[in-house]
Amino acid sequence: MINEPPPSELHSLVTENLASTERSDEVVAMWRQRTRIFVHNKLAVTSVLFLIVVVLFCYVGPLLYHTNQTNQATALNVAFNAAPSLKHWLGTDSSGYDELGRIMFGGEYSLSLGMLAGLITIVVGTIYGMVSGFLGGIVDTLMMRLLDAFLSIPLLFLLITLISVFQRSTVFLIAIIGATGWFANGRIIRGDALLIKKLEYSEAATAMGGTKWHIIWRHVFPNSMSNIVTVATFSVADAILFLSTLGFLGLGIQAPQTDWGTMMQAGSVQQSNGFWWEIYPTALMFVLVIVAITYVGEALRDAFEVRLLER
Repeated sequence: MINEPPPSELHSLVTENLASTERSDEVVAMWRQRTRIFVHNKLAVTSVLFLIVVVLFCYVGPLLYHTNQTNQATALNVAFNAAPSLKHWLGTDSSGYDELGRIMFGGEYSLSLGMLAGLITIVVGTIYGMVSGFLGGIVDTLMMRLLDAFLSIPLLFLLITLISVFQRSTVFLIAIIGATGWFANGRIIRGDALLIKKLEYSEAATAMGGTKWHIIWRHVFPNSMSNIVTVATFSVADAILFLSTLGFLGLGIQAPQTDWGTMMQAGSVQQSNGFWWEIYPTALMFVLVIVAITYVGEALRDAFEVRLLER
């Protein structure tokens, strides 16, 4: 014979079951769901922590590790290509600059210019792609043919040509990388706009008298957020990569300013002399930053993917 619990205990069990049912039926906030999806990706969390350390290293590090990054060794009586020591933790380069301080100094320019150029890239690409895809018709055809013409030109050659013709400056590098890096992004966002405008809620909004710009802002833009965030993250990585490529080719920031690409180009010249500290630490930092940003971008794509969220 089964022993039934006393009425008091039975009432308690029923109350707990009802409470758990109510909790299970509660709607979890969207930002909590996205945070949970992102945190579940351990590589992405590690990458975020690493990027925070890199930002602190580049922007706060110079306040603790004092070096001169504006005057060369001839004015400071510092040895050229000095090996790592207690005075210079990563040695000095061929101009007499402290290498560790130079990595911090170059990182400030690489990260700042990459962020700003990436911001320009995603803003221009998002607007262009949404307008082209949503308006459709002859407007979409003309805009896409223009984009095809841009995409047919190798981006690196286009950057080299523009920088060779016009005078180099920090602002010009930001503008030119941002203005030439959005072509592929625009095509991706345009694909989202083509798909979303045919869905039921977009057609219903149109039938209710919603304007095209209202539908773009209220429906197309929010439901394209997954690709926009992903593309934005990768755009920052691409901008840092292009800036470093130009610096490696000698077309980057002008001295005494520097970036990681310019430092790697100078270090590669000295590698045959055995001065490993002039290239390997900078190259390692550069590669790890690009990989970390890539992992963060993939995790953000999953976090903003609507199909992974609870209804």
